[in-house]
Amino acid sequence: MHKVLTLNAISPVIHDYLKSDAYEISDDVANPEAILVRSAKLHDYDMPESLLCIGRAGAGVNNIPLDKCAEQGVVVFNTPGANANGVKELVLCGLLMSGRRVVQGINWAKGLQGEGDAVKGMVEKGKKQFAGSEIGGKTLGVVGLGAIGAMVANAAEALGMKVMGYDPYLSEAAAKRLSPTIQVVDDLDALYGASDYVSIHVPLLDSTRHSFNADVFAKMKDDAVLLNFSRNELVDNKAMLEALESGKLRQYVIDFPTEELLGNDKIIAIPHLGA
Repeated sequence: MHKVLTLNAISPVIHDYLKSDAYEISDDVANPEAILVRSAKLHDYDMPESLLCIGRAGAGVNNIPLDKCAEQGVVVFNTPGANANGVKELVLCGLLMSGRRVVQGINWAKGLQGEGDAVKGMVEKGKKQFAGSEIGGKTLGVVGLGAIGAMVANAAEALGMKVMGYDPYLSEAAAKRLSPTIQVVDDLDALYGASDYVSIHVPLLDSTRHSFNADVFAKMKDDAVLLNFSRNELVDNKAMLEALESGKLRQYVIDFPTEELLGNDKIIAIPHLGA
């Protein structure tokens, strides 16, 4: 009987493939041969000698100590693209919510409860404070054209946006997945300067940590919107908050809320629903 430890909730579909007569799968297995993980951090985890492999239900592996695993002969594998459609849909949701100030309007409307027949008139009078803009005709800059970024780029173009993409590691296969009318550029500064919306789709590495910082924000169009459905640490939050305060950025949409990002009317913080 093979023992599999789950450190996060894993889809029950797993039992269609790892049958109960051969695999014991639970969150309290002792001496596991395999670990399945989503967001749980394993850097301080004391890996048992029985452990052979770690599977990440997601693309990034920054929550797994790769060096330690290599030393102990533990194989690490991930599932790039498995949640791509789910993330793509939420990015599109973020585009629409930020463009039309939907969240702010909904929150304001909730405060009208109890006003009775006056609600209709209050809505007509107050709705102008939530005037936004359509995304059709606007330019979306997609940084990273992997499984998710490519799907976002194609879907945004289908919604009538102009799309620019950047990916220094774009493979031939990935390039073929892109609509031929999407402009792939090799100059990030050009993308920043032309985009009304910028969507981040890159992994968290030492080289990408805080890569969206004050220098980058200075190169972006005034009143641009930044969308981050990759990793919180890719963005320098201090610089981002300053850009929001100055008006350089209009809104920030993120799928990874932290304390400093909550309670700001210019930030749409989604509770990690992308996957």
